[in-house]
Amino acid sequence: MTNWTYENTSSKVNWQGKIVSIQPRTRVWRYVTDNRTHYHLGYNFFIEGHSSDSKKQFTVAISEKQQIKGLFQVGDVLEGTAWTKKYEEREFADYYRAGSLKLLDRSNDNIKVMPPPCIMMPPSMQTYEERGARILSKSLWETKCFKCVWANMANVEIQWDFDRDIKKYRFETFCYGPKSCKYYKMGRARSVPYKNRGSALDDGYLDELCTEGRDYDE
Repeated sequence: MTNWTYENTSSKVNWQGKIVSIQPRTRVWRYVTDNRTHYHLGYNFFIEGHSSDSKKQFTVAISEKQQIKGLFQVGDVLEGTAWTKKYEEREFADYYRAGSLKLLDRSNDNIKVMPPPCIMMPPSMQTYEERGARILSKSLWETKCFKCVWANMANVEIQWDFDRDIKKYRFETFCYGPKSCKYYKMGRARSVPYKNRGSALDDGYLDELCTEGRDYDE
């Protein structure tokens, strides 16, 4: 009998397109309802255009350093290179390790500064870190909140077994926007499984801890 070994591989692509949304790129570590830690890694650019592997809508992960240099905003048209993701279940963005970024056309649209949704030059990773995030309804993330700089689709890592360091992965939506936002809804509580236990529920309690440093209108 032949044993086949499959490896997760990544390939280089070229891409070009218009930015339709810029959101923070994050990784969230969960352990039952005792811990929900957000790590802020850079930005996700949601692009409408084309890539050399035939995608017309795709997400490109950009570093904070690249954003500081380019000052990219919604409406800009870019081209660049990147690498496809290795782990479908762990990585939300389609392309990582972006390079050779070139601005082809600068948006002349007036950037909205009054939310909601808040469409502006994205803030720094430190700003997101200091504000903290709340659970956001996925349906709102897909619709009214999609273009908002405070919306977020996170790569989530659940610590399922500490002894053997086994993790489970999924994606979750969060919001860094003002607590007073008229669009905001938490949606369903999030279940957090652990080996040989029933799932715990993150029903918003951790939101209060994550955002305790800011007021209702911040």
